[in-house]
Amino acid sequence: MWKTRKWMVLSLILLVGFVMPTIGFAEDNKSTPDYDIMQYANEMQPGWNLGNTFDGFDTGKVVLDETAWGNPRVTKELITEIKDQGFNSIRIPITFDTRLGQAPEYTINSEFLSRVDQVIKWSLDANLKVMINIHHDSWSWVAEGMPSDHENTGAKFNAIWTQLAEHYKDYSTNLMFESLNEPQFWGSGGDVESQKFLNELNDSFYQIVRGSEGLNDIRPLVIPTLHTNFEEQRHVDNLYEWITQKTNDPYIISTVHYYSFWPFSVNLDGYTTFEETSMNHISENFDRVYNKFVKNDIPVVIGEYGLLGFDENTDTIQQGEKLKFFEYMINYAEEKGLIHMLWDNGQHFNRSTLEWNDPQLYNMMAASWEGRSSTADTDFVFLKKGEEITDVTRILNLNGNEFVSLKLGEKNLVEGEDYVLVGNHLTLKASLLSQLISTELGEMSVLTATFTTGADWTFTVYHYDSPVLSDSQGTISDFTIPLQYNGNLLKTMEAAYTDDGSPAGPQNWTAFKQFGYVFAPNYEDNLLTFPYGNDRFFKEINDQREVELTFHFWSGETVKYTVTKDGEQVVGKTIKSTLPEDDESENPEENDDNENESGTPGENDDNDSEAPEENNNDESETPKEDNPGKDEGKTDAGDENKETNEEENHVTPVNNNNKNNSENTLGKAGEKLPETATGNYNLFITGIIILLVGGCIAFFVRKQKVQI
Repeated sequence: MWKTRKWMVLSLILLVGFVMPTIGFAEDNKSTPDYDIMQYANEMQPGWNLGNTFDGFDTGKVVLDETAWGNPRVTKELITEIKDQGFNSIRIPITFDTRLGQAPEYTINSEFLSRVDQVIKWSLDANLKVMINIHHDSWSWVAEGMPSDHENTGAKFNAIWTQLAEHYKDYSTNLMFESLNEPQFWGSGGDVESQKFLNELNDSFYQIVRGSEGLNDIRPLVIPTLHTNFEEQRHVDNLYEWITQKTNDPYIISTVHYYSFWPFSVNLDGYTTFEETSMNHISENFDRVYNKFVKNDIPVVIGEYGLLGFDENTDTIQQGEKLKFFEYMINYAEEKGLIHMLWDNGQHFNRSTLEWNDPQLYNMMAASWEGRSSTADTDFVFLKKGEEITDVTRILNLNGNEFVSLKLGEKNLVEGEDYVLVGNHLTLKASLLSQLISTELGEMSVLTATFTTGADWTFTVYHYDSPVLSDSQGTISDFTIPLQYNGNLLKTMEAAYTDDGSPAGPQNWTAFKQFGYVFAPNYEDNLLTFPYGNDRFFKEINDQREVELTFHFWSGETVKYTVTKDGEQVVGKTIKSTLPEDDESENPEENDDNENESGTPGENDDNDSEAPEENNNDESETPKEDNPGKDEGKTDAGDENKETNEEENHVTPVNNNNKNNSENTLGKAGEKLPETATGNYNLFITGIIILLVGGCIAFFVRKQKVQI
């Protein structure tokens, strides 16, 4: 009898021995992945986008290569050079819209896919990690299709990923899949409905890839927030919830896009400088994804970053302010362990010459991969014709570095004679400046400041005179203003009705119009233009109602002008010029002495005040409208439909002065994702089994005693 009971007890113990590993240790087996996803992501840093290439498409004809939007064919030399420039990953956006066969197969055109294959292989051979995705399909058919033609749209999406998963199943895990670029949905249910659509597509994507063969069971999968937006906590939380439901999958990467504080990004509403609001916007948003994802060993890839104004022209944002943005943003991303991938649709790296269109910008980016660079309040000095030249002081933002030298070309200038440095105040002596100008107007010389580490900072010296406007007439399609710039550079333009002072034209919540989109300088021909004026500026001003335009220049000069539209005709007239402005009213968010956190003063070039302290707890609330798309070559209709990662509402910056060194964000191999209901359920079942076994043992022992 005892032997029978003993065998029963041993059987129960063996049962527990077999069951426990399958329940309690399943996650432990999965927690030792083939590779660590945090380390994988770090190896992507920094990244580069092959933009407006395979994502470019033409609805009028089928283009089976990457030239639809004007970029040249990709060469192996281009890919190799990208690696040599210091990039370690490449994102290859792909639009499949016009390259698919008929339903229900939706077969991807083999010629197009073969060309994509070639570029992927070149990239892998160059030791770049590669990301591919479904790109502009997000707005060309997914956005409207999910709410209005749900079944067919889902089937089309699934067909694409089914083919891609099969086609690339044996490629190394250095190839990763991103489900959908900037997901957006145009139904009536708002973000709640949109998030459900996105979850549905991400679920399908995940099941298709993980259910296929080859290396797809461990291939990194990149999952976006709704709109790739992370300015709102709910978008971040929704993605986190989706990822953590896949508790046994250690190969998931989160992704967002970043194009700065919108008014600064497009030079609108008087945000002409990289000041505190824009700085806070970076820290606030980067901290949000760092705290939610990186701290929990989920990588964050900023799959695109840049400035939206670059769509119109890379000079939309003033050079020095542009450099300060890239320096600060990249360094903060590095500090928080966020992987950053530059959006480049051809405006940065010239794909024909294989050189940077703006070497100074590249040098600043490359230096920021390693640490902070020093900057200054401005990168220019304007000297007016006929006026006495006096000392000019510039305030350095040393960012932990030390000043080394000031150069004119290769010549080291003499401290005490050519310049004086007191703390972070660099004073350029009048005796030096007098030697740098001539009778000509415009750019005269460039002074270069060097520091112990980081990129150099330059000061361009301009000789200028007051700008001069002339009367003009034209139509809403071709009206321009004759404008003798006389060495000036345009900063911004105000437009207001003369009868009541209310803002006129697009973005009528502000008088300061969007640079490059509403108005644009033509320095070569001495003109002020209104791009697509019939569809933009003149479309949105009232007939027979005079509008006063005020042009602000970086020299501090302002000139005024009036325009009146009457049907198709426009008449422009000059107004007497004013003295250089003190500029206090341009940006209400700045403090009283018109300086900002980065040390940028107003338009007074002789500003000798102390550099302001960071974060003065100044907040602002700025309304905004649809952002223009960042992709050149698209139609206006496409731009209107395409949403970016900025919301259509008031943008309220939040102060965040957390600038300490980040915690070590590298996850250790074998670390699990945060505990979820699945893990708790397993522990519950384990506990039940232990109680049952214990109860059985107690029962048999008690029964034995009774029999004795």
